[in-house]
Amino acid sequence: MTSKKIITRRKMISDNHEFSEDFHPILKKIYLHRGIISENEISTDLAELIPYDSLLNIEKAAELLANGISLKKKFLFIGDFDTDGATSTALGVSALKALGAEYVDYLIPNRFEYGYGLTPEIVDTAHQQFKPDILITVDNGISSHEGVLRAKEYHMQVVITDHHLPADTLPEADVIINPNQQGDHFPSKSLAGVGVIFYVMLALRHYLQAQHINMAVFLDLVALGTVADVVPLDKNNRILVHQGLKRIRKGEARPGIQALIQVSRRDKSKLCTSDLGFFIAPRLNAAGRLDDMSLGVSCLLSNNFDQARVIAQELENLNLERRSIESDMLKEAENSLKDFHPEKIPASFCLYHPDFHQGVIGILAGRLKERFHRPSIVFAKVSDHELKGSGRSIPHVNLRDLLALIDAHHPGLILKFGGHAMAAGLTIPIENIEKFQQIYEKYAERNISKEYLDNILLTDGELEEKEFSIASADLLRNHSPWGQGFPEPLFDGKFQIISQRLLNEKHLKLSLKPYNSSINIDAIAFNHPELINQQEVKLAYRLENNEFMGTKKLQMIVLYIET
Repeated sequence: MTSKKIITRRKMISDNHEFSEDFHPILKKIYLHRGIISENEISTDLAELIPYDSLLNIEKAAELLANGISLKKKFLFIGDFDTDGATSTALGVSALKALGAEYVDYLIPNRFEYGYGLTPEIVDTAHQQFKPDILITVDNGISSHEGVLRAKEYHMQVVITDHHLPADTLPEADVIINPNQQGDHFPSKSLAGVGVIFYVMLALRHYLQAQHINMAVFLDLVALGTVADVVPLDKNNRILVHQGLKRIRKGEARPGIQALIQVSRRDKSKLCTSDLGFFIAPRLNAAGRLDDMSLGVSCLLSNNFDQARVIAQELENLNLERRSIESDMLKEAENSLKDFHPEKIPASFCLYHPDFHQGVIGILAGRLKERFHRPSIVFAKVSDHELKGSGRSIPHVNLRDLLALIDAHHPGLILKFGGHAMAAGLTIPIENIEKFQQIYEKYAERNISKEYLDNILLTDGELEEKEFSIASADLLRNHSPWGQGFPEPLFDGKFQIISQRLLNEKHLKLSLKPYNSSINIDAIAFNHPELINQQEVKLAYRLENNEFMGTKKLQMIVLYIET
């Protein structure tokens, strides 16, 4: 069972634009569909990055860190256990050392022992193992009130760098850098955690007048963390991602990223955002999901390719294990949902099984969200007393706000929660699961407009016969960093089926003729194990060049078949 998609063509927000006459017509149409009306808006020049000094408290943070360096204080980074957290940690550690700090280390909370963020327990561990003078959180900390208070008991200074949405009150840290905190006028609210710490280090370099330090060497980390965290690619993030990809393609990435590219069997010279999101990030994430993200950070910090390659292979093995666990969990989830009728899918899903793996519940929630176009939460048992939930949402449904609403009206039902609009996490007492499921589903039904539950597949319309070309596919792949909030070009059209067959009983291989055309095009629909029992069909698809033995051939990647 899946929800039926409605293929809808994007509309141009404005007919007025400032594109030059020689600007490629396909690209012009695509950008106009995304609200871009001038070539300046798609510029990826580093000079157009938003200046760091518009971030609230940024100069105070730079001064605190600079004083710590001059006094030879011990710094300790506390990161998150996902790719954004790992890249943020690696960037913070390496940049701070490059800027003169002598004593810099990091600690990633193991999700199975400590849970997320700067908890009092992880502060105790930090004190026992490292005795730091200054704690710096990356990609976490904005809701760590108790953890900050514990750090103060040890006389630590605390710098919080985060991008998650804050609660009504903030922790009593020495400095908080978060573009989403109240009173911050930084124009981009979409920085990932790695983007925030990058900006902090830019400010520190300026404060130290250390212009000889080339901050561009950290952009490979910024690109990876930004894409992996699925934050909206506004202009500022597109600049960061483009510049990071540019360095990776030129072979200038750090050994750890090059090693991850190699075990992922990607071509670094042609790497794009989808490669970062679907191939590189999952291998890093596997460490945090099944083991300890310190392994991922050590890969990113390695200065030796051979050493990094060994660690990357460990991450590859963990990712294979993660995929096996995910497959078993997905089968269990499908079994529990088999009685739902496709025309009567509820407004939300909330699943729990005692055998679900807590490191993989976020992926499963994402799979359910993609398949059914419903905000989904999946719980796993973390102790005899508590369940941990991970949720993924759909456009226009702010999952964190929905949890906040439930928490406000049902105190004690949720022990803690956090996150942002599209992804959130929570912890509940194990005895509350059935009550939470009922209340969550009731609040979702009540607060989600029916129009948001329509699974709209937005496309950029039809392609002309001359536009089905290798040159078009290359142009679309390489021209801009596509991603969240700036989607990769997607087209639709009617096609005549010339031939079809199944590959490995799993993927549908097609030969197609566009409507009113004389050309034949190869196409593939991944994970579509059934033949189509009609001669003409409407498809939503992307263009891609399939390269084999040095030969390029145009291929359509079919995302949806309208039947």
